Amino acid sequence: MDAILQGLRAAGEETRLRLLVLCAHSELTVSELLQILGQSQPRVSRHLKLLCEAGLLDRFQEGSWVYYRLANRGSNALLARYLVDLIPDGDDVIARDLDRLDAVRQARSDAAMAYFRKNASEWNEIRSLHVPEKDVESLLLDVLARYQADHQVKLREFLDIGTGTGRMLELFGPEVSYAVGIDNSREMLAYARTMIEDKGFKNCQVRLGDMYTLPVPSASQDLVMVHQVMHYADRPKVVLEEARRVLRPDGLLIVVDFAPHDLSNLKEEHAHQQMGFDLQQMSDWCHEIQFKIIETHSLPGNPLTVNVWVASAVEA
Repeated sequence: MDAILQGLRAAGEETRLRLLVLCAHSELTVSELLQILGQSQPRVSRHLKLLCEAGLLDRFQEGSWVYYRLANRGSNALLARYLVDLIPDGDDVIARDLDRLDAVRQARSDAAMAYFRKNASEWNEIRSLHVPEKDVESLLLDVLARYQADHQVKLREFLDIGTGTGRMLELFGPEVSYAVGIDNSREMLAYARTMIEDKGFKNCQVRLGDMYTLPVPSASQDLVMVHQVMHYADRPKVVLEEARRVLRPDGLLIVVDFAPHDLSNLKEEHAHQQMGFDLQQMSDWCHEIQFKIIETHSLPGNPLTVNVWVASAVEA
């Protein structure tokens, strides 16, 4: 009861209620909220602090930036959503705020698309070398469906390591309760954040982080994806160790990457650290780190083959 009362007291002020509504629609920084509300930084920061302390908002650091969003877990997450839903349609103040929010999101989208266009030729060049992505994605969805059916479970918590454009969040977000994408590039996160907000995936988030030291609690995830990321790692086994740390017992790991190849330009021009991974090599690493390989797949392309490893975390 005390938590609920604290939440109601925190929300019982006009600006704080407006902040809840805005952060229910988008992850926003203080500077973006200042643009929308037209209030002073100390005042807005104080309101945000009270809302976070009451468990109505979540606060996330991304480099020198801090983002706020409506809480979706914790004792007052349900209260936060309920209060936002109580706001009547057509409220003049909220309507103005949302119009200004649209302008902020459009500026974000423009910046993200500029970055995407700048790098699209590089991504398209690599895509042309392997099997169509729709074939890989169809396999991944089939793997998830079969695993859940065979084990009669629903995988709820999904972590995408090296999320990039957020495509795996887009693919798996509708299949899970809560999804987080981690990447070390703020530009990629900006693109992914724009995508998931445009798609309305309220259960998906993106966070700045390193694949060697994930900003995720141990034994907290049901499903971890490492999709076309390992070839950028100079310590690929450490990435697997981190995946094992954050997975719950019997949690599912899916790794997608290239088979061994001799395309040296990928190393020289595209910053690949590894020239692909043999099926047995990755399987051996998984075994050493206490994963049980469930199945493997090879999807031949021209000239790159895409390998897929599916493994479950076993008890230490």
